[in-house]
Amino acid sequence: MSADERLLVAAQVGRAPREPWRTAARCTWGFPTAIVSPSRLADGTPFPTYAWLTCPCLAEFASARESAGAAAEWAARAADDPVLAQSLRDADAAVRALRVQESGGEDACESVGLAGQRDPLGVKCLHAHMALALVGVDDPVGSAELGAMEDDVCPDARCRKLAADAAAGG
Repeated sequence: MSADERLLVAAQVGRAPREPWRTAARCTWGFPTAIVSPSRLADGTPFPTYAWLTCPCLAEFASARESAGAAAEWAARAADDPVLAQSLRDADAAVRALRVQESGGEDACESVGLAGQRDPLGVKCLHAHMALALVGVDDPVGSAELGAMEDDVCPDARCRKLAADAAAGG
């Protein structure tokens, strides 16, 4: 990955992501929307968050939805809906398998699933669910939240400016 992409992702999330990571999903404009990491960081620290949302517009949407109580609503729905509950368990199993694969066969965080959660029905981070859906995990929460967004998810071309600034060294 190029130095410009590293700088862009750092600008998108407001800091340099902890190493190692790679871009796993891009928007229609070609900018990163989600990155993935193995279960152990370069310094040896266990790291359970497999997928990380980088797109600033998507992150703002996820934050607004969380502030409005959507994560708690999803958790309540999962407690009452056996089909949704099973879909969340399946997504959790998929995350664990992908984390093993990304980690070269060893999962330093095998006791936890999505974003470090022990209970796959305890929806707490819409950012993580949306990132999973972007990287191809069949996550019902992430897919539904992405589907709830307006068609024009990036009305201000923010990443284009961030990329130009990164390339210019600013």
